[in-house]
Amino acid sequence: MATSPNTSTSSGTLTPKKKDESFLEKIGTLARKKKIKEVNELQEEGKNAIESPTSPTLPDIGPEGYQLGEAEERSMIEPHSRENAKLKDLIQVLLDWINDELADHRIIVKDIEEDLFDGQILQKLIEKLANVKVEAPEVTQSEIGQKQKLRVVLDYINRMLQLPPVWNQQKWSVDSVHTKNLVAILHLVVALARHFRAPIRLPENVCVTLLVVQKVDGVLQTRRITEEITSTNDDIGARFERDAFDTLFDHAPDKLNVVKKTLVTFVNKQLMKVNLEVTDLDSQFHDGVYLVMLIGLLEGYFVPLYHFHLTPDTFEQKVHNVTFAFELMQDAGLQKPKARPEDVVNLDLKSTLRVLYNIFTKYKATTSSTSSAVQ
Repeated sequence: MATSPNTSTSSGTLTPKKKDESFLEKIGTLARKKKIKEVNELQEEGKNAIESPTSPTLPDIGPEGYQLGEAEERSMIEPHSRENAKLKDLIQVLLDWINDELADHRIIVKDIEEDLFDGQILQKLIEKLANVKVEAPEVTQSEIGQKQKLRVVLDYINRMLQLPPVWNQQKWSVDSVHTKNLVAILHLVVALARHFRAPIRLPENVCVTLLVVQKVDGVLQTRRITEEITSTNDDIGARFERDAFDTLFDHAPDKLNVVKKTLVTFVNKQLMKVNLEVTDLDSQFHDGVYLVMLIGLLEGYFVPLYHFHLTPDTFEQKVHNVTFAFELMQDAGLQKPKARPEDVVNLDLKSTLRVLYNIFTKYKATTSSTSSAVQ
């Protein structure tokens, strides 16, 4: 019996040849591809309709970005700014500093946005830097609990930094830090690094482009602004021109001892009027108490005790005292000290000597032995 050229009789079943199977598979594949193409085209058409010129192109700002209240705004770094080499360098410098400070706690911060937003690491950092205990709620997984803790920590930091409230609100807030706003977190950490004289060098002129989204009349509107994170000479402790004390420290340690001895004599001549005595310039002025009293004695007035901390325990209280002493000095006609209050509190001898010599030159004849030694 003759058989069809396109079939076989194996086990009494007619089976199409391989060629027919391949042809049918191709038809099915083409149909699937056509369907996928149609779906993609439909998705693209919808996307183009949303992003057409009749409506402004909006960035992907997440679900919360589209739930802005009227006149409320939110900002984010443009993607190309995140790739800025200086910005990456700044982030790495700050991460290394934080990890060095928290090494004893065996804490490793890998992502400055993801690891700092809930306030736990910030609390550990400020406790280490200021040698204090911040009474804050235990960290929780709930957003409300995290924000409560973060608020306590940020309030403590803001008081310690003694920055104008308006400035703080513009640079960082509970909401901006908790939503992992990189710019807000960088402003905060840079401020801490500068306040505590971190032994690091910050990259200069770090700026980012922000895309600001605001809801106006129910419509999201965008604008771009440039935000400065660090400026020129923004390394820790502004750089000043070298002065006589730099020369003394570098090249004339013998004369430095003469300066210290003469300043001790000058200071004690005043402080002994209230039964106080200085024996070590390196450490006895770091809390600001003797500085405040010294200015009051030299100017002939009593400084009310409620204006400063007579027995300061914390870094914050000591900075307050030294800052207050600087204000008294300027009120008395002295130039603003080159040193920062934090420099003196951190036992920076060169800074302390500069402050005391500034006082000495106003109240003591410039022909004294100290003046000759420094010159």
